[in-house]
Amino acid sequence: MKAIALFKKDWQSELRTRYAINALAMFILVTISVILFSIGQEKISDHLTGGLLWVVIFFSAMSGLSRAFVSEEDKGTTLTLHLIAAPSTIFNGKLIFNVVLVYIMNIAITILFAFLFESFVIQNFSIFLLAGLFGSFGIAVSSTIIAAIISKASAKGTLYPVLAFPILLPLILVLLELTKYAIDGKPLDSALVELAVLVCYDVIMLTASYLLFDFIWKD
Repeated sequence: MKAIALFKKDWQSELRTRYAINALAMFILVTISVILFSIGQEKISDHLTGGLLWVVIFFSAMSGLSRAFVSEEDKGTTLTLHLIAAPSTIFNGKLIFNVVLVYIMNIAITILFAFLFESFVIQNFSIFLLAGLFGSFGIAVSSTIIAAIISKASAKGTLYPVLAFPILLPLILVLLELTKYAIDGKPLDSALVELAVLVCYDVIMLTASYLLFDFIWKD
């Protein structure tokens, strides 16, 4: 598949330049370090720790996932992609790259939180796992279409967070609620409504992205 080939091209390019990986790693380490120094010896609540987890994930995504299409503009390879692949194929390739990157990022952040914050204890791992799977996918889809929208703009750095915040805010709020359930050890049945909202968000964003990308890419 051409989408897989495009993903491999982007992944090999990322392994050479390490732009997104380095940006994500530095942001995650600096942010968590600032949080640790700020709280010092004080004990923070488990719910607050869960909220901080998704705040770090949200801002890390904004720092590392915005270059999916910007990098093509910078390298001057956009026209080549126009010639060799259909818009849906290009979107799929970029989406796969962002999905892989966001899953790696979220696993790394969660592991760091588990080791560094004593109050971060998950009582119901099933809820947390489902929230992480669907939530990370939603972040990747949203980030990919936003990256496509800003790729031709002059103020890419400022435009991305302006668009990302209102789009990702509903997702983050649901993820915060699900993380509370997971920390409190509530049964999976109590989180079905929030999980359904999460799945609906992913489906809506994915459908809207496919419908919009054709117009964005050909503009």
